[in-house]
Amino acid sequence: MIYRTEHPKPQFMRENWLNLNGSWDFEIDHGGSGEARELYKPEADLSKKIQVPFCPESKLSGIGYTDFMNSVWYRREIEITEAQLSNLVILHCGAADYFTTIYVNGQKCGTHKGGYVSFSVDITRYLFAGKNVITIHVEDDTRSRLIPSGKQSTHYESYSCYYTRTTGIWQTVWLEFVPDTHIIKTKYYGDINNGTITVFAELQGAGTFAVKASYKGKAMGEATVSSDSGTAVAVVKLAEKHLWQVGKGDLYDLALSYGEDQVTSYFGLRSIQLTDKKFLLNGKSVFQRLILDQGFYPDGIYTAPSDEELEKDIKRSLAMGFNGARLHEKVFEERFLYHCDRLGYIVWGEYPNWGLDHSYADSIYGILPEWLEEIDRDFNHPAIIGWCPFNETWDEKGRKQFDQLLATVYKATKAADPTRPCIDTSGNYHVLTDIYDLHDYEQDPEIFAEHYKEVGKSNRLDFRAAFEERQTYNGKIPFFVSEYGGIGWSLSKDAWGYGNTPDSPEAYLKRLKELTDVLLDNENMFALCYTQLTDVEQEQNGLYTYDRQPKFAPEIIHAIFSRKAAIED
Repeated sequence: MIYRTEHPKPQFMRENWLNLNGSWDFEIDHGGSGEARELYKPEADLSKKIQVPFCPESKLSGIGYTDFMNSVWYRREIEITEAQLSNLVILHCGAADYFTTIYVNGQKCGTHKGGYVSFSVDITRYLFAGKNVITIHVEDDTRSRLIPSGKQSTHYESYSCYYTRTTGIWQTVWLEFVPDTHIIKTKYYGDINNGTITVFAELQGAGTFAVKASYKGKAMGEATVSSDSGTAVAVVKLAEKHLWQVGKGDLYDLALSYGEDQVTSYFGLRSIQLTDKKFLLNGKSVFQRLILDQGFYPDGIYTAPSDEELEKDIKRSLAMGFNGARLHEKVFEERFLYHCDRLGYIVWGEYPNWGLDHSYADSIYGILPEWLEEIDRDFNHPAIIGWCPFNETWDEKGRKQFDQLLATVYKATKAADPTRPCIDTSGNYHVLTDIYDLHDYEQDPEIFAEHYKEVGKSNRLDFRAAFEERQTYNGKIPFFVSEYGGIGWSLSKDAWGYGNTPDSPEAYLKRLKELTDVLLDNENMFALCYTQLTDVEQEQNGLYTYDRQPKFAPEIIHAIFSRKAAIED
């Protein structure tokens, strides 16, 4: 059986592609000596089989090895035709953690550093008609302070809020056959006031770049522009305006062409603005009812077993009254974002910064290059309504966070994407930010309410006195509690949730409602984020179990979260 056969980039699809998921030869290189032993050569013997795209720690990979693996090797044969070689042959990998080296027929073709964002290598000149061998080597030191690892455990076992590691390939690998003259990438800028979509394109070769927009099969406008400079800008005046909204992901289809290259894509027409402490979507105040989603799966770890499960996680969230999510300590795959776009589900794009030591200036090399790749990859998704490069940047062994690290990444984020707000570090310690947020797992609703009664009236949050020596809310920018709750329920042995476990279902629901009401009723609060969608291994504070069973009837939870908030229109 081959898993995950769907196209991995639904916002940039060509018809001429080949999915390489399935069985690969595999070897765990415990000694890190694989290169010296020439495992990159086509005739090298790799002793195991693995199911790509699942990491070797997972059950679905067929390996299920959960100890540390600093070096792993993959290999498979592919058949290439003369017709395919008449194009450029691009090898893509959705994600491989952490440092990847690509070989074709024993020759090194390219490398990529970063465990979360897709990359590609032109392998055309290393191929010939007939059988070819692709070898992929991935190195990953989860314990290195310069390697971001998100919630991957640095202990042998999972513990606290750290879980089973992901090593090597964990997203789809595929080939794409592309004409010499082709579209490299595009960026979309929608204008709801003038009813236009502006397409910035990076191109290879000379030709005419054409854009055709449609909506549910009806032509909406087109534009063409000639280019021989590597870029083009096309502006399409739309015949009708259909706004992308929360719960209504109206999308326009795009047909892009350049020379013989043809790409299908889509976009959502919407605007984002922060004003008067409100989040405005298309000029209307929308309260963000967010769920913390960590994107772990019991059988695939970082990788969903199917495209349907990606969509189902969004629908599970919607069923309980949420309209979006913090995609927490992980870069989610593009198929997930596609379903968010379709369903009108708002999300924050985040980065798995944990694992970096934020007290050192050189940590910027562990985040900034791949973070900018993430912004570039996901820029066109209308569902992404903000960026958050860091989460809870705690001090380390008495060393304070290096503030200039956060400030530099914030400035780079705003330069790369001035269209969305950026939270510099969710929770603490803020340096430069468009939004002020806090994490608060107080379980007593009365005390929780006391914490926020002065928001909008005073710049002080007295319960955070120790924090306020480092970060101070100015009372002007938008404010929200971006982690709260985390109430444990249905705990197995050695599992945990925040605070004491309620002694009855009624007590659980009462606490959940009263905590949430504090935030919904605060006219200076534009959002909330509840911890969390599902249990993850030993952290069992989800609204669903790890295998996605609801702990309470979704309609009961839906009623708690979906009522109108004080700040929204």
